[in-house]
Amino acid sequence: MENKAPKPLTPGWYRDFASYLQEIFGCRVHKISLDAGFSCPNRDGTLSQKGCIYCNEQGSGTGAWARGIPIAGQIENARGFLERRYKAKKFLAYFQSFSNTYAPVARLEQIFEEALLQEKICGLCIGTRPDCVPDEVLGLLDALNKKTFLMMEYGLQSACDKTLALINRGHDSRAFEETAGKTKALGIRVCAHVILGLPQESRQDMQHTADFLASLEVDAVKIHMLYVVKGTGMEELFKGGRYKPICRDEFIEAVCDFLERLPQKTVIERLTGDPHPQELVAPSWALGGKAQLLADIRGRMVERATWQSRLFGQKS
Repeated sequence: MENKAPKPLTPGWYRDFASYLQEIFGCRVHKISLDAGFSCPNRDGTLSQKGCIYCNEQGSGTGAWARGIPIAGQIENARGFLERRYKAKKFLAYFQSFSNTYAPVARLEQIFEEALLQEKICGLCIGTRPDCVPDEVLGLLDALNKKTFLMMEYGLQSACDKTLALINRGHDSRAFEETAGKTKALGIRVCAHVILGLPQESRQDMQHTADFLASLEVDAVKIHMLYVVKGTGMEELFKGGRYKPICRDEFIEAVCDFLERLPQKTVIERLTGDPHPQELVAPSWALGGKAQLLADIRGRMVERATWQSRLFGQKS
């Protein structure tokens, strides 16, 4: 794929993350997922002890910190494999587990600086909640952004407040809008995480989330499918017959809907998720092969004669 968008845009086209990083760094760059042992206000009792209904006890992380592996060790353990498999030359330290700004500023600074000191690390991606970024943390992020590549990855999941309440998210869409705005005002890149197939969401609800993010001009979007993981509130809903997972064809259509509503400049970090086979309850098609799913999404975009940004600015 070319690094820059073709003119005019062609069916099946979207602005992928790998090409975006190639434009910036001039080489193959890959993320290294890290677990820094942080918690979450939706787990420690500040907001709730149940967490979001789709999230497992490890907060989508590896549990490496709990096993005593420091940040430097996690990077070292992953780097060689990623160099061999993906021919990566540089790496982004991706703080993934739980809420990675939910700690005193001094500890955050120490952890982030430790990552930046490691060989071939060229920047940071920090995953967190939009309600966990007070002004003192923004000050730290501003300083980091002035010396390295920084992408803040804020979990939105949906722009529909009724959905956010249903999934026990603990914040509304306004919280995301405010934090994204403050972050972008400092010149820091913002990536939004969204989930397609959430309980009781219609196709129009998912399109509304795309329009919401387009209006905020976020720099990047990461799309996940909703899959049911063992030991979560979603498993209870699913086994109780109160939730039916999105089917594969519906998911593909929803992704196409989403992409065509985003601006051409928005980077697409990912289009699907990677459920762990031992944790997945449903849907079974989520284990059917990521490469084939991505190919089918592109194929459907071609069939629909659509591309990222085709419907940007139009009302759902």
